[in-house]
Amino acid sequence: MMSSPHARAILYSVIVALGGLIFGLDAVLISGGVDQIREEFGLSDWWLGFAVSAPGFGVLLALLLTGWLCNSLGRKKTLLLIAFLYVLSAIWSTVAPSYWQLVVARLLGGLAFTSLSLGPMYIGEIAPARLRGKLVAINQINTVIGLSGAYFINLAILNASQSTAPWLQSLNIGDNLWRYMLGSEILPALIWFLLLFLIPESPRWLLFRGRDAEAKEALRRIVPEEEVDTQIEEMRQGIDEETKDLPVMTQIAELLGSGLRIAVLVGATIAIAQQATGINAIYFYAPTVFKQLGYDANAAFMQAAVMGVVSLVFALLALSVVDSLGRRPVAVLGFLWIIASLGLCAYGFSQAKYELTDEALAALPEEADAGALRELVGKPFGSDIEFKEAIGETIGVDEARKHESALLEGSVELPAGLIVAGILSFIAAFQFSVGPVMWILLSEIFPTSVRGVAIPLFHFITGVTSYLVQLLFPVALSTFGAATVFASFVAIPLVGLLVLYVYLPETKNLSIEEIHEAFTKKSQPAV
Repeated sequence: MMSSPHARAILYSVIVALGGLIFGLDAVLISGGVDQIREEFGLSDWWLGFAVSAPGFGVLLALLLTGWLCNSLGRKKTLLLIAFLYVLSAIWSTVAPSYWQLVVARLLGGLAFTSLSLGPMYIGEIAPARLRGKLVAINQINTVIGLSGAYFINLAILNASQSTAPWLQSLNIGDNLWRYMLGSEILPALIWFLLLFLIPESPRWLLFRGRDAEAKEALRRIVPEEEVDTQIEEMRQGIDEETKDLPVMTQIAELLGSGLRIAVLVGATIAIAQQATGINAIYFYAPTVFKQLGYDANAAFMQAAVMGVVSLVFALLALSVVDSLGRRPVAVLGFLWIIASLGLCAYGFSQAKYELTDEALAALPEEADAGALRELVGKPFGSDIEFKEAIGETIGVDEARKHESALLEGSVELPAGLIVAGILSFIAAFQFSVGPVMWILLSEIFPTSVRGVAIPLFHFITGVTSYLVQLLFPVALSTFGAATVFASFVAIPLVGLLVLYVYLPETKNLSIEEIHEAFTKKSQPAV
């Protein structure tokens, strides 16, 4: 056992924040198997989007119960339940024999995505005020490590499937590529589940439930003995004894009262605008996006891995400055950076021109009907939509999808370097700013009496936005084209930028009670 209480608080925060890593793996590993899953189960764009976004739907269901669970069972038991669901989902997804079993298994994993809201809630309740921003940001860092790791795992599995080594060929990786990718989550999820048995219950929650002696005992594990009584009194002052056992709907009514209206506006704005940037569409479909630029499968996977590295580097930079620069400037400047980056991508895709070449036909595999496509050679197309529609009408939609990457690789002319730079700049901006800042703000701006409902509620809003983006992305890409899709990712974040610029105060170095008081004052009408 570590001797320093603050060191133990850091250790427990890191353990809980591993849930972000498991989320990152669970969310992104499927990106490498999208094409194979589509082909194996014969999926349209709609059904593909439904499978990829199934966890997003699962988390919406879970968030309806998370507030009640974490207030009734406690933070620790709810975290253990979440970790168990990750393990079960990973195993089932790996062996799923049918499309619908895969969907249900991934939906089950989505029930565990509430780790993204419960983790920061727990960390925010045990962390010293001066370290809270950094420790909550660790959850986001681990999410990015999981996202980045997933791309490298997928790339390694893809390379293994192409190896001539007899022992690798005996594993039949090529025919089960997506199963190996999803199965790589099982071990880390199991490790996280076991580590969670080491953490204490949240002292703030114990005090909230009237278990004062247990709250003091838990607090002694994370703060020096001489600070225990002082912190207990500070927490007690922030807990409204009259409302601590109110029903969930009553707490929601309190949350929506005039005293918290600015906090609610800020929470809702950043919850929607963060996901409306399209961040999870880029992460979950990264190889697909890079194939739109004409990259082959190996190059697309490599670009996705580079994107993961950029994510990690800028998330670490955010961790180093989030408590020094403050939440407000990081959020406002981050949205400006994001909007500029997405605009660059939209412009690059709008300059694309498509023309099928003899070289592209020669590169097709033998089973492709290259002869039927010869009539399209030399014919210019002004957009990816026109090009894909012409290919589909000539050889059939299913065949066109199967060979889409190879055809795009030899037929598209566009500023690929400019678009890649825009995507990487967007990822950097997101991970440096609104990625970690949203979770920090949601962990800070609500009083204890409604935190168990408020944080899952705004995670629910984020989840709805994320789910819709993931579900509709394949359809939107094939219906409207990449230029229009990226341009649409600018609109809501632009509105979010304006709202946050006007209403978001600075919260760094303030206790939860001081932040609540500041928002209460801002919510009062001017006299």
